[in-house]
Amino acid sequence: MSQSPWTHHRSSSVADDIEFEIKGQELQFVEIELDPGESAVAEAGAMVWKDASVQMTTVFGDGSGGQGAGFMGKLLGAGKRLVTGESLFTTVFTHNGSGKARVAFASPTPGAILPLHLAELGGTLICQKDSFLAAARGVSIGIHFQQRIMTGLFGGEGFIMQRLDGDGWAFVQMGGTITERVLAPGEELHVDTGCLAAYTPSVDFDLIRAGGVKSMLFGGEGIFFARLRGPGRVWIQSLPFSRLAGRMLAAAGGTGGQNRGEGSVLGNLGDLIGGNN
Repeated sequence: MSQSPWTHHRSSSVADDIEFEIKGQELQFVEIELDPGESAVAEAGAMVWKDASVQMTTVFGDGSGGQGAGFMGKLLGAGKRLVTGESLFTTVFTHNGSGKARVAFASPTPGAILPLHLAELGGTLICQKDSFLAAARGVSIGIHFQQRIMTGLFGGEGFIMQRLDGDGWAFVQMGGTITERVLAPGEELHVDTGCLAAYTPSVDFDLIRAGGVKSMLFGGEGIFFARLRGPGRVWIQSLPFSRLAGRMLAAAGGTGGQNRGEGSVLGNLGDLIGGNN
């Protein structure tokens, strides 16, 4: 049995509960156990393996069933996913046999898979784009718009983030090591904009200058920090994939790519607009 801290056993008193285990360290995958008739939904291409009794169906949109049965409802759900950088399609895995069956999904980048029970978070989670990996069927994947212009321009994730709604389990992928902070009312936390992975809607997300002019120009931490004010919960990732990709390109002598939330303005003046380096 894996020593992963993320293991959950299904409660018979909860109808939509699922049993799962997250295995591995830097390159993780989540193994979900399904009862007959139960389903899980995942990003296209995320599956690692499945038992033969688990049937796979590709659907248009997020597969939650909450967008309505008509074509326009499905089109709306797919459009939301496209805006957040996801595929137009998701894949639904349903156990059509007897007994228990398992299906496993893997993160496409080095880091960690974080399991979150949305009912315990008030039913909603706001997270970085491309972070959704899999969920119990019924979780809706939508979009969250940053209301403040400055936050959208310089906040690392842009104006649009991902929004997960529902009352079941959702699995999100984050870079490096994950840490969680619980903020009391009025408590503030300053985070590198690229390292902000997810937060609950009760948290106020704004920007604050990264010190004086000298620090902003030569400190290597970008122009702004993300200022998070409680109450609520915040998840921080130690290594955003964009930062890893930027370092790999730099080491290879290439150009391009994004390194959100970090770097000096002397490296690329265009980052003043994009909030990236």
